[in-house]
Amino acid sequence: MGGEFRYEIGQNAYIKLVLHSLKHSSSAVNGVLLGRVAGDSVEISDAVPLFHSQIGLLPPLEIALLMIEEYYSGQGLSIVGYFHANERFDDFELGNVAKNIGDHIYKYFPQAALLLLDNKKLGALSKGKDRSPVMQLYTRDASRSWKLSGSDGSSQFAIKEPSANIVLLDYISTGKAENIIDFDDHLDDISKNWLNSELFK
Repeated sequence: MGGEFRYEIGQNAYIKLVLHSLKHSSSAVNGVLLGRVAGDSVEISDAVPLFHSQIGLLPPLEIALLMIEEYYSGQGLSIVGYFHANERFDDFELGNVAKNIGDHIYKYFPQAALLLLDNKKLGALSKGKDRSPVMQLYTRDASRSWKLSGSDGSSQFAIKEPSANIVLLDYISTGKAENIIDFDDHLDDISKNWLNSELFK
């Protein structure tokens, strides 16, 4: 099962997901994780912000997943997981929408990761020097349910670059969250690029 695997997220993927949730802070948002398996670890090298309204609707989700798979398969990357940020700041539960989409990804990628934004850690980021991710990792266990990783004290999830939270704070303070484009934006106006290739220039 996914439990024995370690998960490492690249700085740009990590920043994209957090900025997406900050841009739409009064809504639930989601995204997919792109990467590959390397030995006993899953390397998450990119992420695509999906939706900020009606995130559980199947037709737009299916369109988005097909387009994402088609684009990233040419780069040797697959969908390896799902990101979710709850609508309410004080909501730390992994909801049914997140679990259902995670289950769908799991069918194709058994080491799938579910990342849930930890608003409490995100809120405390500017006050400390914490280098750990502002997300919680969930993996599927033998009983087929999603379990929070690290509740036994082990750490299966890390950011590849140690300075990612410092870079993230800089992006937040300079208002870069407003530049994030998700699939909702793209479906409203197809000239908007869901790859967010301009974000890190």
